[in-house]
Amino acid sequence: MPARPVFTPAAFPAGRLRRTRRTAQIRALARENSLSVNDLIWPVFVVEGSNRREPVASMPGVERLSIDLITKASKDAAARGIPAICLFPYTDPALKTAACEEAWSADNLSNRAIRAIKDSVPDIAIMTDIALDPYNLHGHDGIVEDGCILNDETIDALVKMALAQAEAGADILGPSDMMDGRIGAIRSALEQQGHKDVAILSYAAKYASAFYGPFRDAVGATQALQTSAIAGAAKGDKSTYQMDPANSDEALRLVARDLSEGADMVMVKPGMPYLDICRRVKDTFGVPTYAYQVSGEYAMITGAAERGWIDGEKAMMESLIAFKRAGCNGILTYFAPRVADLLQG
Repeated sequence: MPARPVFTPAAFPAGRLRRTRRTAQIRALARENSLSVNDLIWPVFVVEGSNRREPVASMPGVERLSIDLITKASKDAAARGIPAICLFPYTDPALKTAACEEAWSADNLSNRAIRAIKDSVPDIAIMTDIALDPYNLHGHDGIVEDGCILNDETIDALVKMALAQAEAGADILGPSDMMDGRIGAIRSALEQQGHKDVAILSYAAKYASAFYGPFRDAVGATQALQTSAIAGAAKGDKSTYQMDPANSDEALRLVARDLSEGADMVMVKPGMPYLDICRRVKDTFGVPTYAYQVSGEYAMITGAAERGWIDGEKAMMESLIAFKRAGCNGILTYFAPRVADLLQG
């Protein structure tokens, strides 16, 4: 991309920058970035049962929904113009094992939800999560043996999980595990099994963050993590496989690798504390780049708004335009239905 010419603004009073801020109409004309409903992916939590909804205490306004209700919610999302949802299962603890076999069962909760939504709402794209934490007795994203996360053995499980989701009808697979080499293995398996059109949105730069706590409550992984001891990390810590929050250059190496292995799109997670990473990724690679406004970010805004400390609606919209300003093509956000209503307004 050619460098922009150096521009020296006119001196005051010829250069009154407030002129372009004077009215709402002029501000709209001068606005550099905009947010639309097409930028939204809505993460949703699915639970067993019928006509069942369970509030997530640490995420005010967010509920786990049974398949019938999540199908209805998907219809409502499509009617709002939201292009995609992302499914996360709350797995029955009795089905969780050290080997995580439920992750690739054709009839697990997530795959049944995919089929039900596809049958009823064909016009919405379904994204899925590929990681073992909802199925793992230890609550980790990979298979645990002797206090260590096994990289290559985990990849074998993730490939089976990806193929099961593709067979169920998923449009976009979201590997969020951060194992080395999993994108190449998944892409190769998809091609070999005839799923060449299934897209991969890789969680390429996923940090070992304190902002994931409410999500772990939502998928039922918190208690297992608190009792799981991993070599070189405290209980509940995923720092042996997720990124160090102090690192920036490493994120670019990870994105480059995932793209070379067959990722179609890449994600930075969490979102707002890592806007600099979003910007670097977009500027460096020019590929579809996404951010996940994670559960802790959502909970902070919602909790502060409920207490009257901030204007929740304005803070919500401001937080999302920040992702666009940082170069993101879209955002996974729990605010998606509310934002869609405001944008259609």
